[in-house]
Amino acid sequence: MVPVLTSHELADLNLDPGQPLQSQLYRQLVRWICVGRLAAGTKLPSSRRLAESLAISRNTVTQVLDQMKAEGFLTSYPGKGVFVSPKLPSYVEKPEGQDWQAQSNRCLPPLSDYGDLVQAFPGSRENEDLLIPFTPGLPDLNAFPFTIWNKLYRRHQSRLALAGYGQSQGYLPLRQALAEYLRNSRGLRCNAEQVIITNGAQEALNLCAQVTVNRGDRVYIENPGYRRARSAFLAVGAKLMPVSLADKHLDVDKLVKSAKKAKLLFITPTHQYPMGGVMPASERIKLLDWATQMGCWIIEDDYDSEFSFQNKPVAALQGMGEKTPVLYMGSFSKTLLPGLRLGYLVTPSSTVPAFAQAKEMLSGHSPLVTQAVVADFLNEGHFVRHLQKMRASYMQKWEHFCQLIRDTLPSPARLIASSTGMHLVISTPGHDDITLSKKLRSHGLGSTPLSLFFPNKVENTGLVLGFANTEHKQREECVKVLTKLLEK
Repeated sequence: MVPVLTSHELADLNLDPGQPLQSQLYRQLVRWICVGRLAAGTKLPSSRRLAESLAISRNTVTQVLDQMKAEGFLTSYPGKGVFVSPKLPSYVEKPEGQDWQAQSNRCLPPLSDYGDLVQAFPGSRENEDLLIPFTPGLPDLNAFPFTIWNKLYRRHQSRLALAGYGQSQGYLPLRQALAEYLRNSRGLRCNAEQVIITNGAQEALNLCAQVTVNRGDRVYIENPGYRRARSAFLAVGAKLMPVSLADKHLDVDKLVKSAKKAKLLFITPTHQYPMGGVMPASERIKLLDWATQMGCWIIEDDYDSEFSFQNKPVAALQGMGEKTPVLYMGSFSKTLLPGLRLGYLVTPSSTVPAFAQAKEMLSGHSPLVTQAVVADFLNEGHFVRHLQKMRASYMQKWEHFCQLIRDTLPSPARLIASSTGMHLVISTPGHDDITLSKKLRSHGLGSTPLSLFFPNKVENTGLVLGFANTEHKQREECVKVLTKLLEK
């Protein structure tokens, strides 16, 4: 008698409606076959019955069955139905050899909900050449003062005190130097005890999400906005609430008029990422009043605040009031080197224990020697001098790149450029920006499609182009290639 997968057995399939159903169903059915719960020759119900029993769409079921048939787990016999294949695919049967990993991937126990969620995020950069010109966020690596840096590094590399474990909150001399710098340059109200050193800006974001947001909480984000911020909040189960822009920065009036209370707002007020707008002081005050009244946290990502070319940047939100619900974050990736992987958080005093303990559990202390070198780099004035040099250099590159684009690019493509930061945006209506970006990369030119910054409906297409790590001829070549692509 032919064994049949019954409705009673189907009840054991645990599908979470909040997660991708197709991957869940595929993984669980394959695992049942691998461990023998679905024996060879077992007949499966029709796709319609499966869909009804599992309360999911028939299209989802059909796609899973088609994939499993293509991979050899299932066999279809006309007029009879779909059965578990009498012989498993060869890569599953082999206990060792080149297909061992394929077997392992299909027969391992399932991941957690978190694991399933994060593996679906956009993500890994491992297959990209991140040093090609016009990659957004990449500083001018050739202009970095490596001679000074190496001298400071040699000063600390043999210190036994830096060879052991350190405070998870961060190296105290660095926190002291950073607090002083932020008070003087960005108007923050803070001391060293409020500073937490992180492994880059992304860890700072992850800490904020984990410490402040519960599953199901609403989180306001900019639309378009920073993709990795979306990932951090989705990973903790937040419900994202996109807010559109006005004059290339967050539309505060629209936010204030919203009737929906939220736990947190993520914002880049000094250089909106990616559109480049700067939020005026009056709007910042209005935003702080709203957040205080609503009991809503604000994560202030002070992105690119150091590189304002024509005007002094507006003071940070964090310092515009005595008691503001602001978590201020930044990093040294743009001002120094991305490879340092050093970022920082400034939190209200009462929340420091929670954030410090969360940092301890997440990654422990950040590299001590690197922290010591950055502390000296700040204290001895090298940091400010380097910023001044880079600000002048980036302004020249920005002006040159903008002029080339205005003079050369065909209509209706247009430049979206604010006089701050390390990148600019080109709007390319009528063109698939993902395809454009791929074609640019084939010419050795980096970019990021603007469409990827919209969390839901794509409202504009274009390219985000970093210019900091480019030379004069490279900028000319980029505009030349882009013009040809847009004219096709």
